[in-house]
Amino acid sequence: MPAAEIFIQATETGPAVIARAAVREAHQQLRQRLAELTTDSEPRLTAELVDFCRHELRGYLAGTDRDLYAPASRVAETRQLADALRVGSAVLNQQINDLAVASPSEAFRIATMIAGALDLYLRIEESVLPAIAELADVDPSLVVADPQAVIDVRQIARGGRHPRVFARYARLAPGESFVLVNSHDPKPLRREFESRFSGRFSWDYLQAGPEEWRVRIGRVAADA
Repeated sequence: MPAAEIFIQATETGPAVIARAAVREAHQQLRQRLAELTTDSEPRLTAELVDFCRHELRGYLAGTDRDLYAPASRVAETRQLADALRVGSAVLNQQINDLAVASPSEAFRIATMIAGALDLYLRIEESVLPAIAELADVDPSLVVADPQAVIDVRQIARGGRHPRVFARYARLAPGESFVLVNSHDPKPLRREFESRFSGRFSWDYLQAGPEEWRVRIGRVAADA
């Protein structure tokens, strides 16, 4: 082969390779969770489905827009790719709004539409990601879904549970949240939140036993 035709394939540490692997992992988690909530003839735990779409899915869309499409829109070569993906994101966000106010009889239809739109959106995202990941302003590590979006304190030694939760809360921007998982109602933790952050946090039960409790803890937007 002439020297002019020799090229080097992307390595496992190349930005495009790292970004593609990270995004595919996040995509797999989103697809799997949505499938779990829409496998029956009617969406099970509709409130949980709405919560997933409004927080996890919408959070992913907002994160990729901030970390991928915003820098891509500033470059002529990738501006159209970013614009196309932003259209898909807008469609998904509108469907999530529709799901939030849907009746139980409409929920399955809208959830099915979201699943189809999400799958198409993610396939397109995967196909254009290599071009976007090469941009100087893109940090591929930011694409990975936040591994601490869910904190299962059952896996943490007792003395370290509350400190871990409060450390995660301290990292939240106004309007952001995470999900706490525990084997019992975390009332003592809530009392501690009330003592330390009264009026500055939100506390919403997603699941209340009998064997597992899930609570969404957020920093209210008024907290600067």
